[in-house]
Amino acid sequence: MKKEELPKALGSRRNFIKASATALAGFYFVPRHVLGGPGFIAPSDRLRVAGIGVGGMGGNDVRGVFASGKADFIALCDVDDTRAKQSVEAHPKAKYYRDYREMLDKEGDNIDAVTVSSPDHMHAVQAMMAMKMGKHVYVQKPLSHDIYEARVLTEAADQYKVVTQMGNQGSSGEGVRKMVEWYNAGLIGEATRVYCWTDRPVWPQGIPWPEATATPPADLDWDLWLGTAPYKEYVPNLIPFNWRGWWDYGTGALGDMACHIMEPPFRVLGLGYPESAECSVGSVYVGEFQRGYFPESCPPSSHITLRFKRDGKEDLQFHWMDGGIQPARPEELGPNEIMGDGGNGVIIEGTKGKMMCGTYGRDPKLLPTSLTTDINVPETEYRVPGGDRGHYNNWVEACIAGYGSDAYKKLSSPFSVAGPLTESVLMGNLAIRSYDYRVPQSNNPNRFDYPGRGIKLVWDGPNMKITNFEPANQFVKREYREGFSL
Repeated sequence: MKKEELPKALGSRRNFIKASATALAGFYFVPRHVLGGPGFIAPSDRLRVAGIGVGGMGGNDVRGVFASGKADFIALCDVDDTRAKQSVEAHPKAKYYRDYREMLDKEGDNIDAVTVSSPDHMHAVQAMMAMKMGKHVYVQKPLSHDIYEARVLTEAADQYKVVTQMGNQGSSGEGVRKMVEWYNAGLIGEATRVYCWTDRPVWPQGIPWPEATATPPADLDWDLWLGTAPYKEYVPNLIPFNWRGWWDYGTGALGDMACHIMEPPFRVLGLGYPESAECSVGSVYVGEFQRGYFPESCPPSSHITLRFKRDGKEDLQFHWMDGGIQPARPEELGPNEIMGDGGNGVIIEGTKGKMMCGTYGRDPKLLPTSLTTDINVPETEYRVPGGDRGHYNNWVEACIAGYGSDAYKKLSSPFSVAGPLTESVLMGNLAIRSYDYRVPQSNNPNRFDYPGRGIKLVWDGPNMKITNFEPANQFVKREYREGFSL
């Protein structure tokens, strides 16, 4: 069978076995638990996994999935042998690859699911290849680098009937579920304004691309690391972390933290596509009174304002702040009380009150905080066993049970949820890049105008298009380097 003829969904092996058992009614089978003894997990109830990007955060993902006790890593893939070493040593039977395409081609018949924990610019092509082969996928946040990629991955998850989860583990936590119940009980009334903030970035942003180049380390395949991005000579200190501040590879502070911090209000308020976006960004000065212009690099700080239309309700203002910018302290918060968790947080303002939480939706509180101790609201939301620590197992159980199963319906961050969230996160980056879009002045080509500043970008969500500033649409979807596609 040619690759393009593969069925859209291969289904779970457990469903196949159950179907076979029904078809062979009349035969006697010894129960699996009798054959294997206490604690035995039948092969049909184990998930065969391949990992793409298995160092750093990817190593955490490998450990988290394996800790479920129901998953085996059949293959591992990384372009950096040194970073991958810990995962490779922990799973000596797993075959090791550098090119994810080779791994999926060779191991396709041996795996059920794939984890994707590579840099942001590679998420979409790697996840899409796996889904087209009928493999379940777990993808680190942000789900994608571009808005278009997020939309295509969301649609593909439904098309290929695979189990999906994004790596924003706070979505499995207790905190966000409490906040949903508080809001649905009317404790703060109708939400009117949301503030989200982070102290990230903690890597360089708003700087020129380094001039010094070097020979890539022998244990790193630089060309494969670049992947979909335009080819550039290797520069030191970009890997393993500082790539986050460059648009070719990363998505800045928004991409790094917003899927954790914006997720609670998105879930609480049931938000979809924003109607518009505005922004301001922090300046970088390279000399006395001279602002630097470094469009390849994310800014050192930003303030994004998204607006969401809601049927029969007032528009919701949704503020994102990074680089250490924070909203004004609520009057209901005591002078020595910590806002959010110090560096990061969320405040939801309503017509009757306010509530607040930290990163991942942890430690939710009503304001003033004294009200929190008196809450008596029934639990109506499903609790993931283990909370945010159960995020991996939440996905593993759903993969084993199969698409559409009860376990699938209990997923915390399937692409149907993670995709629209990621699109709104990346809308902030589209606004930032539009803000820095410049054109030479007609009467002086050495001076520039910035037509994307001081305006509101109007967003047609269903069609993924800015309707009032065409240059912004170049940031909806990027071109890939030859050899990579969706």
